[in-house]
This record gives sequence, structure tokens and C-alpha cells, in this order.
Amino acid sequence: MGLLWADWPPEVLAVLRRGAVIPAHLLALDAGRRLDARRQRALARYYLDAGAGGLAVGVHSTQFAIRERGLYEPVLQLAMDTARSWTRRPLVMIAGLAGQTEQARREAAIARGLGYHAGLLSLAAMKSASEDELIAHCAAIAAEIPVVGFYLQPAVGGLHLPASFWRRLAEMDNVVAIKMAPFNRYRTLDVMRGVVEARAEERITLYTGNDDHIVLDLVTPFAFKRDGAELSLRIKGGLLGHWSVWTKTAVELLARIQAAVAAGAIPPELLALDSKVTDCNAAFFDVAHDFHGCIAGCHEVLRRQGLLQGIWCLDPAEGLSAGQAEEISRVFASYPEFDDSAFVRANLERWLE
Repeated sequence: MGLLWADWPPEVLAVLRRGAVIPAHLLALDAGRRLDARRQRALARYYLDAGAGGLAVGVHSTQFAIRERGLYEPVLQLAMDTARSWTRRPLVMIAGLAGQTEQARREAAIARGLGYHAGLLSLAAMKSASEDELIAHCAAIAAEIPVVGFYLQPAVGGLHLPASFWRRLAEMDNVVAIKMAPFNRYRTLDVMRGVVEARAEERITLYTGNDDHIVLDLVTPFAFKRDGAELSLRIKGGLLGHWSVWTKTAVELLARIQAAVAAGAIPPELLALDSKVTDCNAAFFDVAHDFHGCIAGCHEVLRRQGLLQGIWCLDPAEGLSAGQAEEISRVFASYPEFDDSAFVRANLERWLE
């Protein structure tokens, strides 16, 4: 019998529904490109002390290659053990699930056995599948663990998914949330339209993964018509690679946005943060080189802060692009209000214990 979202502790479900900062957990390696367990543990402690509402582990930012290196279960186990020992706060723990159906089902069973609440289901390995085959795949995984749907942008391996797919996915009872990360306004709306057509807007919590439009995603009321009446959808939180760095200020930003939304007044200075955050993301994610250095760029931020010793990725070909380090220096200097290095300095020794 698989896990249902209705079986979650109520306080965990409340965190997801309210909207949280859920960092896409990065992978700490040593110079030999082996797992650095001490710094991996420190990373999780950093995210938790920064106020993250959960962790997403084994996802794109953790590097899909952990699977072929035999690191999938150890990395998930390490994050879960750290979360349980470090804080008593309710957390939403999400495991990345990838591959064809049998692989994704095995990963779902591993995640469920380790205590993860849901699986973020990547369809990157299913590029040749029809919509019917994709839906059958998702249904098989939803029978094992609550699913967080995932629209991954094509530039890093995703595939185009029409509104009809999202309607059919949203009709599945064990789909609890959707992370929208197509980096495309039209395709983001396709997801929402699918949720509205499935009448699933109360069950499915929307999270942004659009690292290029974080603030606007979170402040915008998205209007749709159904049965002659208008309804409004809100994106409640973020499950983001961008929030794997400068996480403390990301938590503060989300709290500020949620307070403004609750008050019904979005000040212009809050709207102006969208372009600033996007500018930072362009440097971290290496937009100038089609995202080649997106993971290494995030590693570089943490290296400068002392959380990582280097920017090593499992694939030796992954690293910073020409000029990317200079761009990261530029945004560090331009946006000190987002930089949480002082917070890291004050706690790093404790996290590394």
C-alpha cells in the first residue's frame, strides 16, 4: 500500500499548503568528486536554520548522476537523518524521482521507506512517450507516494507538456502539489489551466520553480473563468534551485510577500525586487551560456561563503562558464540585501561539527 497525502501529519500538510521555501538541495563533493558527508550535513543544517519549510533532495540541483554513482539512497538518507536530528519543526521532505517507470517506482519506494512525504516526478527520461504513456507513468508513481508534478524547462532536459496533460495529472487524487519551472509564461499558465479544469485547485498547491520570475509568480493573482465565474489561483511558495543559496534572505522575502498578499496591497518596492532577483539568478544559473553552469554557479556562491570547499560536480565537464565568476561577483556587490554571508559566518562552525 502506497503513502497518501491524506496520511501526512496535519502540521506537515499545513506547511505545504501555506507556502514555504523549499531549497533544491545541492551536493557537496570533495576534490575526488566523492560525497563529502560532513559538508552535505552542514548544507542541510544551513537550509533548516535559515527557515526552510522542507528540503527537496535527489532533484536536478542534487545532480541526476547521483543515481548512476550509487549515491541516491545515501544522499536521501543523510538529508533525512540531518533533518530529524537538527530540528523539531514540521518539514515537507520531497525526494526527486526520475527515470522510466520501474526506476521511478523503485526510487519512490526508497523515499517512502526513508520517511519522505512526496516525490517530485521528473519526466525528462520520457521524451519519446505519448501523453497517455506519461499519464500512466505518473499514475503508477502516485500509487506509491504523493506526487509533486514537475514542469522542468527544456533547456535542462524537460519536455513540453500541454494543458491537457496537466488536467489529467491534476485529476489524480494523490497529486498534492505542482512545481512549475518551464521558465515560460505561456506554459506556466497551461499548468494552472489544467488544475482549474480538473477542479483540483483546493487539493493541489502551486509552487514556483520559475527561477527567472520568482517574485512576480508569488505576488500575482492568476485569474481564470470556469462555469461562467472567475476564480483566482495563487502560487504559494517556491521549490527552487535559486533558493539553494542565500536561503536566509529567501525565507525573509517569502514572508514579506505573504504578508503583502494577506494585506491586499503589493508595494512597488516589492514588485521591483523581481528584476533584482532575476538578475542574480542570471549569474548563478549561467543564463548567458544556456544554463551550462547552473549547478556550478550555485556551488560557487556556497564556496565563497565557506559552506563548500569547491565547486566540483559529478560530471567533470560541468563547471563555471567563461565570465560567470565575474557575473557572480557583480551580483554579490550589487545586491547586498540578498546576501546572507553574515548569517553563514555566524553559524558555519556549528553546522560543520
